[in-house]
Amino acid sequence: MASLNVAKQQLRSLMKQKLGAISYESAISQSSIVSKTLKTFKPYTEAKRISVYLSMPSGEIQTDAIVRDALESGKEVFVPYLHKNPLPSPDLPARVMDMVRLKDLRDYESLKPDRWGIPSIDPTTVYERQRIFGGPDAQHSDQTYLDLILMPGVAFDRDPKSGAIRRLGHGKGFYDYFINLHKAKLSALGMQEHPVLLFGLALSEQFLASPSEGSVPVGPLDQPLDGLVLGNGDVESPTENKTA
Repeated sequence: MASLNVAKQQLRSLMKQKLGAISYESAISQSSIVSKTLKTFKPYTEAKRISVYLSMPSGEIQTDAIVRDALESGKEVFVPYLHKNPLPSPDLPARVMDMVRLKDLRDYESLKPDRWGIPSIDPTTVYERQRIFGGPDAQHSDQTYLDLILMPGVAFDRDPKSGAIRRLGHGKGFYDYFINLHKAKLSALGMQEHPVLLFGLALSEQFLASPSEGSVPVGPLDQPLDGLVLGNGDVESPTENKTA
């Protein structure tokens, strides 16, 4: 496990330098392409309840246009909210992520940026909102689930052996923990046949297309993706192991 963490940190450091060299204009152009790609992308167009990360000002695909399109299309849009774990334990993370619903476009536009420049939910409004792990409340959060999660990441690649799309996050484990809880919730609701789709959004530079660019180290808790939408308009999908 120690060697895995070291490998992940080394790749994050390399990617930080790589992403720091990407111009603002390129990031905005690639973000526009991703947004346009999603508008005709079946997993997105058919999803009724989606989660979208709210982007940092640089270093990743900007999601403002995606959030606006999803709200204007009548989708239920959920965004990340970080809070103290209600199940304190030495074996569990101290802070975890839930997804809370945006009420409408006006609500989204009212969000204030946090210290990283990310639009953030006001904690005082969380209990008024529908959320994935909110429990029984007036918003029926206990029956709420997602169809699609659009995820950020630091780097992505394709496993040369399995063909799986692999993701390197920022190291906090928020998404992996959330996805496992979401799977458990679907099981409790008797909806095992309705898996949430996991798609990454990435600048072209974040996809390591060949071993010479590096590879994404993963452990048993890291979630493989159903696909990756890139800033050049390509959609990378998992492939079967042709040598098996």
